[in-house]
Amino acid sequence: MTNRISIVIPMLNEADNITSVLQHVLDSLYSKNNVEIFVIDGGSSDGSDKLVLDFKSTFPLQEIPITLLSSEKGRAKQMNLGAKNASGNILYFLHADSFPPKNFDQLIINEVSRGHLAGCFQLQFDSNHWWLRLAGWLTHFKWRACRGGDQSQFITKKLFNDIGGFDESFTIYEDNILINELYNRKEFVVIQDKIKTSARLYEKHGIWTLQYHFWTIYVKKWLGATPDSLYNYYQKHIS
Repeated sequence: MTNRISIVIPMLNEADNITSVLQHVLDSLYSKNNVEIFVIDGGSSDGSDKLVLDFKSTFPLQEIPITLLSSEKGRAKQMNLGAKNASGNILYFLHADSFPPKNFDQLIINEVSRGHLAGCFQLQFDSNHWWLRLAGWLTHFKWRACRGGDQSQFITKKLFNDIGGFDESFTIYEDNILINELYNRKEFVVIQDKIKTSARLYEKHGIWTLQYHFWTIYVKKWLGATPDSLYNYYQKHIS
């Protein structure tokens, strides 16, 4: 069977990034065959959706189809909608401010061919702050505590459906819930090539303030906090 990758990018008010991400994705592909892109808008009010349509209109769609879909707000709902519409046997979930490595599609296919049905890339922030460089370096280990959605997520569609997709009761932390399930099944590999992601939230809130809030959310979930409780904390301190 020929592998086909469906790239799913959830988006909400990403006018500053979405065009650059889409161009980077296209420029970084090993092969333009058997790839499709879904951008799932969660109700942007900054013209992000128009930018996607403008970008799409300038690209030869016979090579790579780019589809813009509208969804309810919430990355879990957005990514599940993309997966539902995907025709590929491999799903690749990419945040709208993250830039995957060169030939990322072939790197993913190589892992699936080896029997690794899910995984991510090593992370690198677009910042030289020592803590963020250290945090990125730690992601090359397979430790569960070093995982997060910014590293992007590939998973076969069959395994994704077996798990039941992203848990839509979580407005935040949805990536971690899926990753936890993959670790429970021992279905995870870390590709050592680096994906570069934005440090904008750290720059906005301060390195240590934001890291404290992220750790707090992690501990709250470990102690049994509800999805609504986690979201309310995120809204109060981070959003």
